[in-house]
Amino acid sequence: MISITTILIIGVLGIFMVGFYALLTTRNMIKIIVALQILVKAALLALITAGYINGNVSEVESMCITVIVADTVVAVIGMALAILMKRNIDTLDIREISNLKG
Repeated sequence: MISITTILIIGVLGIFMVGFYALLTTRNMIKIIVALQILVKAALLALITAGYINGNVSEVESMCITVIVADTVVAVIGMALAILMKRNIDTLDIREISNLKG
């Protein structure tokens, strides 16, 4: 029988791989922000799994809430920057944005 810890670790690795693959293959800024959000959620799930294994779930949950708040602020700022770049440059492609000089 597979334990809950093994299932959680497999889930963490699966979510992390999906986020990492999305981060490596996409060039759209909004998709990159979503991929980073997936990576952060995988790290949070890994943190909760470690807390479950060690028996410190309540301490880990409070840390995770703090990370979620900070991560949400970063995501909102990233989305605002993406919207501004779409308005001013009319593209969200990272390759075209990196060619800008000025």
